[in-house]
Amino acid sequence: MENKYRIASDYIALCGVRLHARHGVLPQERVTGGEFIVDLKVKCPLARAAETDDVADTLNYAELYRIINKEMQTPSNLLEHVAGRIGGRILAEMPMAEEVWVRLTKCNPPMGADLDGAAVELTVVR
Repeated sequence: MENKYRIASDYIALCGVRLHARHGVLPQERVTGGEFIVDLKVKCPLARAAETDDVADTLNYAELYRIINKEMQTPSNLLEHVAGRIGGRILAEMPMAEEVWVRLTKCNPPMGADLDGAAVELTVVR
């Protein structure tokens, strides 16, 4: 049976990826590290995968996680730098990816405030 619909937008997302990492300007942040949450949304053509049910026609979630985890393990002063590396690497390694939105949250940042976290959001495009 032929599908009678059109896909208006196509994204793959990883939500709430929790990792321990050593990002921050303060020396103690580099020593003890802290908890971070990565949210990711990758724009890519998914119409073929929706039709074929073939994993070769989509992005692999595990590969997206591998890239996130690898970039999170390289210490940086700024969240902006890490988020930019994540987005850039996904575009470099995954030709199907057209755009990458990354939100990187530092849980409990050392600023004496009662908040869930401080975050940056970047959208990286080809």
